[in-house]
Amino acid sequence: MKELVIISGKGGTGKTSMVASFAALTKQAVLADCDVDAADLHLVLDPTTVRRENFSGGIRVRIETERCVACGKCQEVCRFSAVHCDGPGNGVVAKTYRIDPIACEGCGVCAWFCPAKAIELAPAVNGEWFVSDTRHGPMVHAKLGVAEENSGKLVSVVRSHAREEAERLGFNLVLIDGSPGIGCPLIASITGADLVLIVTEPTLSGLHDLGRVADVARHFGIPALVCINKWDINPDVAMRIEQDAVARGLKVVGRVRYDRAVTEAQIQKRAVIEYKTNCCAQDIRAVWKEVEAVLRHQERSENCPAL
Repeated sequence: MKELVIISGKGGTGKTSMVASFAALTKQAVLADCDVDAADLHLVLDPTTVRRENFSGGIRVRIETERCVACGKCQEVCRFSAVHCDGPGNGVVAKTYRIDPIACEGCGVCAWFCPAKAIELAPAVNGEWFVSDTRHGPMVHAKLGVAEENSGKLVSVVRSHAREEAERLGFNLVLIDGSPGIGCPLIASITGADLVLIVTEPTLSGLHDLGRVADVARHFGIPALVCINKWDINPDVAMRIEQDAVARGLKVVGRVRYDRAVTEAQIQKRAVIEYKTNCCAQDIRAVWKEVEAVLRHQERSENCPAL
């Protein structure tokens, strides 16, 4: 089983649109939307949820006021200034302590030192993850709660269940819409993957971010390919990106022209290759052909090490 991750150095490069089109082309893959901070693959593939589970990526801390003796030890030992005291002069008869859920890191030090054992630690629900059916096969995706953290952990949960689905169904490919950027969610998206496709755009920020995300892939020893989306908006920068990619030892597997049909297809909840057959859809088919060839070569090399 292979894991192909489509990534980008920044959001808005067309990564998710590429994944949706690849899903329509392969039809033998489990999809995983690992862009959990801003998941939108479901907007194109219109999934039907068949399984829904809560995600807990941290600890919720609560002071049980009926047991609290208001000694203030929790406030004293908290290094994150997450314990607040309400007392006389604030409309409160006696001192009471409470936990600020935004500042709290869930380390549990306050509970450890509380002499009255009045602090409760419990798993926090930070979001949800789903297994859904789409017209192009099963998809595992997630939704992180508002202002919640631990998105890297949620990405790992999504990837893990996507692999389980692929094994259960006998599919040999997991197609992953990775997190943009170079932070923890991206690392969780690509660690252990077989191949990444970096989707970039012909801007100076696209050129810069391509270098950053390529460095991350190289650090983890993951082969990387490059695709330049909307290349015809700025052909000169597109050429610079190709030159930079070659200098880094990266293979450029194609250029995709700008096409308003991408947006038109998204409005209708369709991938662009389902919406039309020419223009950018033709370019995307060519990119997929190149990517698929690399995956097949990897598979042959594993089965026959002499290759």
